[in-house]
Amino acid sequence: MSRNKRICVATSGRADYGLLLWPMRDIAAASDLDLQVLVTGSHLEERFGRTVDQILADGLPVTASVPMALTADDPVTLARASAHCVVGTAEALAALQPDILLVLGDRYETLAIVQAAMLTRTPVAHIGGGDVTEGAIDEGIRHAITKLAHIHLATHRGAAGRIVQMGESPDRVHIVGSPALDNLRRIKPLERNVLERRLGRSLASRNLLVTFHPVTTLPDLGLCELSALLESLSTLPEDIHLWFTRANADPGGVTMNERLERFVRERANTSLHDALGPLYLPLLAACDAVVGNSSSGLGEAPSVRTPTVDIGFRQQGRLAGPSVIQCAARPDQIEPALYRALAGDVPGFDNPYGDGHSSARIVQVLRTAPPQDILLRKRFFDGDSQHG
Repeated sequence: MSRNKRICVATSGRADYGLLLWPMRDIAAASDLDLQVLVTGSHLEERFGRTVDQILADGLPVTASVPMALTADDPVTLARASAHCVVGTAEALAALQPDILLVLGDRYETLAIVQAAMLTRTPVAHIGGGDVTEGAIDEGIRHAITKLAHIHLATHRGAAGRIVQMGESPDRVHIVGSPALDNLRRIKPLERNVLERRLGRSLASRNLLVTFHPVTTLPDLGLCELSALLESLSTLPEDIHLWFTRANADPGGVTMNERLERFVRERANTSLHDALGPLYLPLLAACDAVVGNSSSGLGEAPSVRTPTVDIGFRQQGRLAGPSVIQCAARPDQIEPALYRALAGDVPGFDNPYGDGHSSARIVQVLRTAPPQDILLRKRFFDGDSQHG
């Protein structure tokens, strides 16, 4: 009697966990698949809210933990942490012996995880390859993961075409949409009073969600862009509450968070949150607009009909729908864009990233994937670059 196929899902922080939640749940529910969960990165760090606890609260197993010692965000510390991640992940994969490792996105932690998979001969399925983000080192990391992966789960047709252009065989490329939208379709909306109670304060008459991460291809890591955003936000009327989330663990994130803390201390109409976890999407839906440079403004916000102001270089080149207002990181461009978004002055909310049924497609691809020995044999595809 054949055993179930073991699928190990790796998650390194808030950037990927919310998108992996439903694929993990659906893998766990499948009668022919066994779920393993490998947790690393900021999930295990107190200063990032120790979000591994949220994974356990969601009823998912933590099969392996790989600490990275993220004590700072300078390049040398992150390189050392990445080395810890490669070693720890290799040891975990050697013990768990999964049939497929499932990863998402373009974080440096994910690249370390995939390096370990390569060394342990573990086939990799990658969600989110083929996208373009010209303003971050994520761009190169994403493409590197694509070349190390064996199954490609693209979020849209353009991304799938780029994966094939990189020499990946079309029969390994599957257009599944973004699993972020499964959350919006499958999670029951929170009542306003419940959301307020869990946030610890009331929503205002108007609300703006602000998320700004380092821009890792700029010499100052995006600090000037953040300054332009904060200058613009300081001009808004005080009846608009500004809901800030902290920057992620990229280089420059600590300095950005210090600036956010100073800004929030000086203003009554602001609040700063470490990791909103399951409250992020309900708050996104409750806000009049979202501003910053997070991919959630492009991926999730259109599906809850929340206009987005996408600032600066970080998401430059990424596919965006009509509800996304893109502008340079200058107050004279940010301020009118903010007022447009707050007024709902966008032409529509079509979401190019799918229909909220991504998880089922991902599970079906994993279920029907070839055996390990076949997956591990890759040939460079020299055919037509268009993926049908």
